[in-house]
Amino acid sequence: MGTKTVDGTGPAEAAEANGVLEADEAAEAAHDEETAEVAEPEDAEAAGTAKAPEEQKDAVAGPSGVGQGAGAVVSAALGLVSLTGSWIGTVAAARETLIGQLETSSSAGVAEQVQAVYGNAWQTSALWGGLFALLALVVGAAVLARPAFGAPGRPQAGWIKSVAWGGVALGALGLLLAVLKYTDVLLGLPSTS
Repeated sequence: MGTKTVDGTGPAEAAEANGVLEADEAAEAAHDEETAEVAEPEDAEAAGTAKAPEEQKDAVAGPSGVGQGAGAVVSAALGLVSLTGSWIGTVAAARETLIGQLETSSSAGVAEQVQAVYGNAWQTSALWGGLFALLALVVGAAVLARPAFGAPGRPQAGWIKSVAWGGVALGALGLLLAVLKYTDVLLGLPSTS
């Protein structure tokens, strides 16, 4: 027979109790590890913030597309201004009208008066419209050509391409209308008899 321990249990029962104690210790150790793992994300966040400047440096190094987007919007706005007219074009046309009225003598013929007062103002308005259209074309083309000279791995956003193409189209239409206005093909001065 086996020996009995102080509490009255035999060696098998003592080993079983030792096993229970070891299992309890293992459970406590596992619980301690879980607690340590919960604390680790804070350490990981701290490590992540240590890496964040490197990631930010990489993000700053590559183009973000903000400038391209702004250029596309500016191109579309300039194209729209070329079609609808601008404040500066209106003022310049009014100035030409005033100059025509001041420089034309009352004894001048009707055709000369019409050209001096209205024709020059119409051509000035066409020139300003053409200038805005040309700017829209240049800015839109620069935005569309930018990816060829930028980072090859970063494609241009679809909305930037769409708005830039809209600016180019509006600029081309505005330039065509400006040329037609300036050459009196579109809404030329009335003939005087």
